[in-house]
Amino acid sequence: MSEELGGLIWLPSIAAAPDPDEFLREVLEGWKRQQLAQNLGLNTIRRRSRSVLRMTSFAGKAPWEWLPGDADDFFSHLRGVQNLSHNTVRAYQTDVKLFLDFAGDSAYDWNARCGQLFGTVFSQVLSELNHATHAQDTGEASKRPFSIQELQEFFDLADLEPERILNSGRKGALAAWRDAVMFKTIYAWGLRHNEARHLILADFSRNIRAPSFGEWGLLRVRQGKAMKGSAPKQRTVLTVFDWATEMLDHWKRVGHPRFGLHRATPLFPTDTGKMLDQAYLRRRFHAFIQELGFAPGLDIHSFRRSYASNLQIDAGYDVSFVQLQLGHEHASTTSIYTVASPDYRTRELNRVLTGTLERSGATLPHPKQKESQ
Repeated sequence: MSEELGGLIWLPSIAAAPDPDEFLREVLEGWKRQQLAQNLGLNTIRRRSRSVLRMTSFAGKAPWEWLPGDADDFFSHLRGVQNLSHNTVRAYQTDVKLFLDFAGDSAYDWNARCGQLFGTVFSQVLSELNHATHAQDTGEASKRPFSIQELQEFFDLADLEPERILNSGRKGALAAWRDAVMFKTIYAWGLRHNEARHLILADFSRNIRAPSFGEWGLLRVRQGKAMKGSAPKQRTVLTVFDWATEMLDHWKRVGHPRFGLHRATPLFPTDTGKMLDQAYLRRRFHAFIQELGFAPGLDIHSFRRSYASNLQIDAGYDVSFVQLQLGHEHASTTSIYTVASPDYRTRELNRVLTGTLERSGATLPHPKQKESQ
């Protein structure tokens, strides 16, 4: 009812309806504080919040209204329509699951407040039934290392590219030289391509136990792959290839100075002194692979796979040494990388057959003898 007082009519106040967007912002802010207390990185926190907001937008309903079917629809859309990778979709699922675990935890009052405001509460919509397994568990084996022959052909083509550019009268010969040196560096020290992008000259130093490598005996990797929410891992990689030190020494004296930069800038810079873009590196890599006509399964990470395989299988280094070089926490991870190359298997087959024939008193015919028969 209205009440008249002093010529004014007062209407009864009506409580404003709760704002779901404002409440979600509060929950996300609380989640951010909780993650900061765990010492997680800001980039990780922002990415997780974006994942929650993206599913909220797709579902058209607030997270406390989600059902398992909403999760199925969202993640099947990411995988089947947007063609996101298995690992990317799994990362989205992990972000959403962690958020719902936090919001529904009895240690906080979010569910109590949600029930008072909206008459419902947060519930977990992800379980073993609709959560993707780790890529390692799916048996995906499409990626492979280079063979020794493929590595040689790739590096030969990369070395030839600056000359081809000069002969054509185009610009970009210096950049092509830089790319060739960078690809070889990724292989020679078993790096991830993001680790190579961050390299500076000061990351290299002497190894007193291997003075023949000069100032290139040790490499301090500053931007190793981080655990979720943690700072980049650092490791020290020992130099094992003498040809790689000669290559970098030449690049330091002749190539790098042509960019007009100093030691604190990237070892492989752009014309403006910035780090190379990852998409650019992938384009250059795939252009060479396509020109060479190699079989499928190769990507930039194949250099690292080849490094691991060649060290352990071809050069005979112990698996523990390879594990430390790669910066793997578990030897089981290293074992995934150490896949025997076709060249190695061929040599092993010839070695065993030759030994068997020698013990029997027979000899293998020379290849030319085979052709003449």
